Amino acid sequence: MIPDALYIDLLDGGIYSDLLSQPNRLEKMIPPGFKKWVVLDEIQRVPECLNEIHRLIENKGIRFILTGSSARKLRKKGINLLAGRALTYHFHPLTSLELGENFKIDYSLKWGHLPSIFNMKDPQSYLKSYIQTYLREEILQEGLTRNLEGFSRFLESASFSQASLLNVSKIASEVGFNRMTIENYFSILEDLMIGKRIPIFSKRAKRRLVTHSKFFLFDTGIYKTIRPMGPLDAPEEAQGPGLETLVFQELCAINDYFNFGYQFFFWRTSNGTEVDLVLYGTRGLIAIEIKRSGRFSKEDLKGLLSFKKDYPIAHCFFVSNFQRIEYQDGLTLVPLETFFKQAQNILSDPSCNTNSIK
Repeated sequence: MIPDALYIDLLDGGIYSDLLSQPNRLEKMIPPGFKKWVVLDEIQRVPECLNEIHRLIENKGIRFILTGSSARKLRKKGINLLAGRALTYHFHPLTSLELGENFKIDYSLKWGHLPSIFNMKDPQSYLKSYIQTYLREEILQEGLTRNLEGFSRFLESASFSQASLLNVSKIASEVGFNRMTIENYFSILEDLMIGKRIPIFSKRAKRRLVTHSKFFLFDTGIYKTIRPMGPLDAPEEAQGPGLETLVFQELCAINDYFNFGYQFFFWRTSNGTEVDLVLYGTRGLIAIEIKRSGRFSKEDLKGLLSFKKDYPIAHCFFVSNFQRIEYQDGLTLVPLETFFKQAQNILSDPSCNTNSIK
């Protein structure tokens, strides 16, 4: 919390109605001469307030913190995005760095890292409620789609593409919608910041690569809750994507919080040789392959070895349930727990930490 800040909640029906009808009422909600922060939560509900906020910044010197859970309305033509007057920050699920000694991989893989999870006696019920009230009802309230039942089917079908190649046409066929509708649904997930597509890494490509993107729901607990499981579904079918999601969300958060500036990709050739995650930026080129089992064969290293051959400058990490760090053919084999502890250092300076990681 921010001490002495003025908090204005746009989920409050009265405040929402007042500002929706007359955005200039915002000034009357702020005490004269107020010098502390003014926090507006869920700003996307009344984007028209941004013009008034712009005026108050320029004329009154008022400082605002604007939070929101959807960028969709804010991207509409004519909306004042306060260019040059505001900095944008992204909040993520908790990181292992924030959890400290409370970080337990098995618990995280099952329930994810939403902050409230760690205070819940029944995390499963909480996650189901979260999906029902936030993902679905907010989508309906925002008018993003009227077919909530169809969108729910889409969510379940999309969960099978978690941490995998995204085949929009296949999902459209499974759900019974046309391709354009499914593309729009994926855009909704991205605008609500609960889904992300990452592209193929194709810079100076030396091989024929796939063209599909890769898809992630933003939290492994959300993914596990949405994905249908039954007697015909082996638990390991969800464990692999779940672990890759946990690593992905951790790296995304660290990258944003420390302004490391990496772009996220994956790498997959047309014959199926693949690297799970590729990070590219001014600090270096990092390739990461993630496996749940501590046992591996030369075949499991094939993707990283091929990538290293094409990009000799890459720092390549094979992350799994090892007992200790090992080095093999230019690759660094890192235990899961160690990787989470050292992720910030690796992203900060991959060239330095490749040889000094402990």
